[in-house]
Amino acid sequence: MYDVVALGELLIDFTESGKSEQGNQLLEVNPGGAPCNVLAMLKQMGKKTAFIGKVGQDMFGNLLKQTLDEVGIDSKNLIMDEEVRTTLAFVHTLADGDREFSFYRNPGADMMLSEEEINPEVIKGTKIFHFGTLSMTHQGVRNATKKAVSIAKEAGAIISFDPNLREPLWESLELAKEQMEYGFRQCDILKISDNEIQFVTGKEDYDEGIAILQEKYQIPLILLTKGKDGSCAYYKEMRIEKKGFCVQAIETTGAGDTFCGCSLGYLLEHDLQHLSEKELEEMLTFANAGAALITLKKGAIRSMPKEQEIRRFIEEKADKE
Repeated sequence: MYDVVALGELLIDFTESGKSEQGNQLLEVNPGGAPCNVLAMLKQMGKKTAFIGKVGQDMFGNLLKQTLDEVGIDSKNLIMDEEVRTTLAFVHTLADGDREFSFYRNPGADMMLSEEEINPEVIKGTKIFHFGTLSMTHQGVRNATKKAVSIAKEAGAIISFDPNLREPLWESLELAKEQMEYGFRQCDILKISDNEIQFVTGKEDYDEGIAILQEKYQIPLILLTKGKDGSCAYYKEMRIEKKGFCVQAIETTGAGDTFCGCSLGYLLEHDLQHLSEKELEEMLTFANAGAALITLKKGAIRSMPKEQEIRRFIEEKADKE
């Protein structure tokens, strides 16, 4: 029924957008949330997607549902909660395009999803099930997430996991590490960033950190993202590395999610059990290009590059070399 179903947070990213005539900071309302960002990229690749999560029955929740419907992500399992407000994130952009977050989520609707609200049928009908750790910061939604993962595994879906660590949202970093380790035990595809691998393993050297995860959890495919420096794939005995594309980044929100969506889209068309070195190189190049392109725009869900745009960008860069 679906290519990818994702569960987790759907929220508003308020991103800086210049100043008013009075000199006040202007903020742009951008629909976001890592799992839905991934689905939005997959839609640009022609994949059928669905989202499981919760927003408030408020102006922001209505905007988010409308956004999913407009971009073509199935929103039938998006629950509108009358009691709790939609989660908000304020994004402060640094000089190099990187960013810091301030969250308004105590509580936020995304963390109020319960086990009883999980629809098993939508999960049983997907090829890939994708999740992160923002839906594991609190006990109720943690139980809901683990129930969904269990249903997906039992149904034979490929499990994709992106920790997407946001330290301020955890009551303790030890709990964050525990839930990341839960994800490692469940997943077939792990997308992890350079700072996350250092956090969870304590190793400064990325390869040493990945080796620890491979030995302990036997994850078939690990994708390591390193921002503008590109990415690596660790698969069986192979380590494939591709440099990033040099662009003048405006803002990096959604870059990792774009990379993840591009990778999952590619893997849907190839055999996860029998990937060649050439295929892994092709996948990383495509995903790096997609991640570079989204940094040229603000926001995420509405800013995902089209598949042909990514391919054209790769060709143009190759022609200049």
